[in-house]
Amino acid sequence: MKGKILVVDDEEIVLRSCERILKPDGFEVSTSASAAKALELLDENMPGENASPFDVVITDIKMPGMDGIEFMKRLREKDPDISLVLITGYPSQESIKQALALKIVDYLPKPFSPALLAETAEKAVEFRRKSRKPEAVDFGPEMAEKLTGIIEAHKGRPGSLIPVLQEAQELVGFLPPAVQRHIARGLNVPVSEVHGVVSFYSYFTMKPKGKHNVRVCLGTACYVKRAEEILAKLREKLQIDIGEVTPDKIFSLESVRCLGACGLAPVVVVDKDTHGSVNPVKALDILTHYQ
Repeated sequence: MKGKILVVDDEEIVLRSCERILKPDGFEVSTSASAAKALELLDENMPGENASPFDVVITDIKMPGMDGIEFMKRLREKDPDISLVLITGYPSQESIKQALALKIVDYLPKPFSPALLAETAEKAVEFRRKSRKPEAVDFGPEMAEKLTGIIEAHKGRPGSLIPVLQEAQELVGFLPPAVQRHIARGLNVPVSEVHGVVSFYSYFTMKPKGKHNVRVCLGTACYVKRAEEILAKLREKLQIDIGEVTPDKIFSLESVRCLGACGLAPVVVVDKDTHGSVNPVKALDILTHYQ
């Protein structure tokens, strides 16, 4: 079993869809049609103080009665370390800001593709498990000193997290968990808040990148136009999986929730070049221009 997930949404079709997608992928899935009932379910199954029977809770933000924000506030009181994923059809900056303050690890914009749901669930479970055990620091003292210098240059300024992350990524090349924890300690913010910002903005990456970074959009507009086939062809051609780099360090491969170019769907972006109306054959032709 990959992990235990609770999905909370007042739309029955969303609950059934999440079950249909996640269960065959190896997740144990429970559902609730309201936040109040979800809290009752958690109380009935809590294994102990400050613990939860679930690794991840995926919750809608707009629900009758108790909304997703209030639900997450109460859930945080029960289990401060549980991974939270927000579902929203209205991903405004204000709602995301509120959610980040509650330490969400990711969000899903409605409608979302099956591939994006599965990928987000895996990341959230992984984050939950990593939070339960310390990891070895994977950068040396010289790098740590430079990161500290970046943090000190921005510390105390409003909105300092994003510029610190930008400069840290330029320095390291990506933002692995050890770098995120170092930044969280330096700015005195929760690690989950740092992770939430890194997950939200497609500019940031938690994996090393190749000379040319290939991103495939899995948003709904692209998904219905064979985006998964395109991704499969690229994985086969490059012989790497999502988040990996080719042995020669030329290409890295990523999937993203949306690139803001739905009118060009399906979309593949290589570095800063956007390629629209791509099909599986054309995707392979695009690679030849960067070799």
